[in-house]
Amino acid sequence: MKTWIKSISAAVLGSFVLLASPVSSDSGSASAASAAVNEEVLLTVQLAGAEDQSRRFTLADLRALDAETFETETIWTEGNQVFTGVPLATLVALFGVEEGTLEARAVNDYMVEIPISDAVTGGPIIAYTRNGGAMSLRNKGPLWLVYPYDSNPASYKNETVYSRSIWQLDRLRIVGAAN
Repeated sequence: MKTWIKSISAAVLGSFVLLASPVSSDSGSASAASAAVNEEVLLTVQLAGAEDQSRRFTLADLRALDAETFETETIWTEGNQVFTGVPLATLVALFGVEEGTLEARAVNDYMVEIPISDAVTGGPIIAYTRNGGAMSLRNKGPLWLVYPYDSNPASYKNETVYSRSIWQLDRLRIVGAAN
């Protein structure tokens, strides 16, 4: 019995020693993890009828495009939130489409149709940060199509727009006529 108690005591003491030991910071591992996130494809955009014009965007690709930041309240969060991301208008312009529909899909295959007419200057963005930090899958990320609800409440604070505010966005299919 005493041997068993000594074994348990040694195991517990050893655990405390490991927890109290200093941990060296390996910035190489952190850099590698950050690089892996930047290289992971987060968004695929496909032009209907021209699949060869599909583009796959990593976080680094999205950050290389024009970014917009705005502060707004949402019905899914508490208080004002600061979002940064690519304006939907910028992304749609890469494909030269001015009319039609966007089929936006989430990781869980939720799909919503968004008129391309929503892709205006000062309109929605594909946010990749909220309050200065990346959004995890669990917290509506890594990409969330967000409208500046407070900038134009008459246009943006309604059930139709709320339903278009798709989080965990990973695919866009552009169905429309090219210029």
